[in-house]
Amino acid sequence: MQNTTSNPRTAGLDVAYLEGPHGRFYELGFLFRVFMEFLKAYRKLHFIGPCVTVFGSARFGEEHEYYQLARKTSASIGKLGFGIMTGGGPGIMEAANRGARENGAFSIGVNIKLPFEQKPNPYLDRWVEIRYFFVRKVMLFKYSFGFVILPGGFGTIDEMFEALTLIQTRKMPWFPVVLMGKEYWENTLEQMDVMHKLKTISPEDDDMLCITDDPEEAARFIEEKVKPFATRRHRYKPRWWLGEK
Repeated sequence: MQNTTSNPRTAGLDVAYLEGPHGRFYELGFLFRVFMEFLKAYRKLHFIGPCVTVFGSARFGEEHEYYQLARKTSASIGKLGFGIMTGGGPGIMEAANRGARENGAFSIGVNIKLPFEQKPNPYLDRWVEIRYFFVRKVMLFKYSFGFVILPGGFGTIDEMFEALTLIQTRKMPWFPVVLMGKEYWENTLEQMDVMHKLKTISPEDDDMLCITDDPEEAARFIEEKVKPFATRRHRYKPRWWLGEK
């Protein structure tokens, strides 16, 4: 087996899973840690109201056009009354939270603990820090009525196709998905055309997508697609004696 300590990408990683099944108490401890992660996130985010989640790279600075596009897009969506939820970090996430904060929309972050790039940005009204990616992803989807995907890397692509898969398989309602940055997503859309030709996806799957560079068009698309789900919902009040707010 290759020595992982000589590789900077694998040095320090826990590869104990290669040893096979762990003891029952070890696995029980893992289940308990996951449960506590979910409990912490549910308690922190339970009263934030309906949101739109914005995904995108952590690596674009304030001067980049995609940062400014995310800022303007979240501002337009925030004016519809939605909170803006992101992964809580820098780059596109910071821009989206900033656009929300600047326009009076509630700004939420679900931050992930990483050794690099990821720490909470300064434009969050409420945030929670998560250890496990899969717990974080559940939170980003659970409270959202739509998804905006800006340019990003592996994580952004994963989140985009996760949302599309959940909608396609009806594990999630037919919520809108917006791809911002036509040029960036051009090759991805070409691959989707290949999927259409080979019938690995259905023609109606396109109905959930809007591809645009216009923040106002993105907001209109989300508003139109969310209307059928705008039914009355029971509003629960925070209980101070449970530490809720």
